[in-house]
Amino acid sequence: MKAVILAGGLGTRLSEETVVRPKPMLEIGGRPILWHIMQIFAAHGVTEFVICLGYKGYVIKEFFLNYRLHLSDVTLDLGRGHVEFHRSAAEEWKVSLIETGDATMTGGRLKRVRDYLGDDDFFMTYGDGVADIDLTALAAFHRAHGRLATLTAVVPPGRFGALDLDGDAVRSFREKPAGDGATINGGFFVLSPRVLDRIAGDATVWENEPLESLAREGQLHAYHHHGFWQAMDTLRDKKHLEELWAKGDAPWKVW
Repeated sequence: MKAVILAGGLGTRLSEETVVRPKPMLEIGGRPILWHIMQIFAAHGVTEFVICLGYKGYVIKEFFLNYRLHLSDVTLDLGRGHVEFHRSAAEEWKVSLIETGDATMTGGRLKRVRDYLGDDDFFMTYGDGVADIDLTALAAFHRAHGRLATLTAVVPPGRFGALDLDGDAVRSFREKPAGDGATINGGFFVLSPRVLDRIAGDATVWENEPLESLAREGQLHAYHHHGFWQAMDTLRDKKHLEELWAKGDAPWKVW
């Protein structure tokens, strides 16, 4: 299966950093979060990626065009303009980098890469979230129910510590409890190419009419992920992920 990654948004809530590079290129442990997401897929045998570019997409292109060079021992014949690679730590990935427009919505980006997907079901996710999700089990769940689409349901982590009170007396603290138990769309999908027929054009938001119509018709099922999940929406989120990585306690590092 191929994996489509939406990597073209503006990342306005991280504007302090995204003013110079797209959000998927913000680094965790010295590597873009996009690279971390791809490693999660590769750990489950998915090594062919279609990345939907938009805002500052050239930064992502330059990263991958130079990726092998940066990870290799090389000999340069400057006169002939020849480069000889001796040893490379680059992954055996096939990456298609597709311009899908700066202002295109999520559904429109997905529709624009239709020609690169073939006729098989495919994974789709966003370029700003990591999880220790079992993608092999997700794909098996999708095949088993036989519907057009599967999303991943997660319970988001709490953002603030909570107090246990007895009247006005503070009895204890609880560090960042999970939310109220409500599940949200965790952003890891398995989709049939047939869902692309529900996308009208560039202005279509994938999370609105396409998903809603699939749900109304009973064509959307939810795979429940109970492990780690974190979207990088704010600088606080980024700092949290960096701290986990620095401590060697990054649950999404399944490779």
